[in-house]
Amino acid sequence: MRPYVLGVTGASAQPLAERALQLLLNRGRTVHLVLSRGAHEVFRAEQGLRIPVDPLTQQMFWREHLGVTHGELICHRWNDQSACIASGSFRSKAMVIVPCSMGTVGRINAGLASDLIERSADVHLKEGRPLLIVPREMPFSLIHLRNLTALAEAGASIAAPIPAWYTQPKSLDEMVTFMVVRIFDGLEEDLAPLDRWTGPLL
Repeated sequence: MRPYVLGVTGASAQPLAERALQLLLNRGRTVHLVLSRGAHEVFRAEQGLRIPVDPLTQQMFWREHLGVTHGELICHRWNDQSACIASGSFRSKAMVIVPCSMGTVGRINAGLASDLIERSADVHLKEGRPLLIVPREMPFSLIHLRNLTALAEAGASIAAPIPAWYTQPKSLDEMVTFMVVRIFDGLEEDLAPLDRWTGPLL
């Protein structure tokens, strides 16, 4: 199977990115991971995690932190626009940006590529490959909505991380897993068992 590109920006929902990476690797998938500069800051501010910038050191960090030995993980610096995923000739299954800040949404919509995440997103759009954006903002301004609409019109899928209560979650951890699994449903990737809606109990 072709690899996934996983972009993580500086929006406040890093546990979604961690769970997505963990579940993808546990499924034996290949993941090219890019943390924006802002994502490093949010990890440190909200979770006390200092993520190594060096790609090889970062790979070892994630393996240990998430407790995963499966799959293949390739980490990239946020400003390395010579990376393989910056080229249209590099073939991937899809790119997922989780969480995606509104600044990143706006720059992708404008066709800017100030870092590797934005460049890779631009590549996925121009090559007609799946690009799934998980925006983390509330409420959305009209500017946010117009940018998201424009990206949807350009071929991206928008999957806001909205929880559900019909699964009767017992913890925040269960809710995070639910949202991540639902996000990847859009790519026909069954990441983990899920209590799906089957209709009201009689």
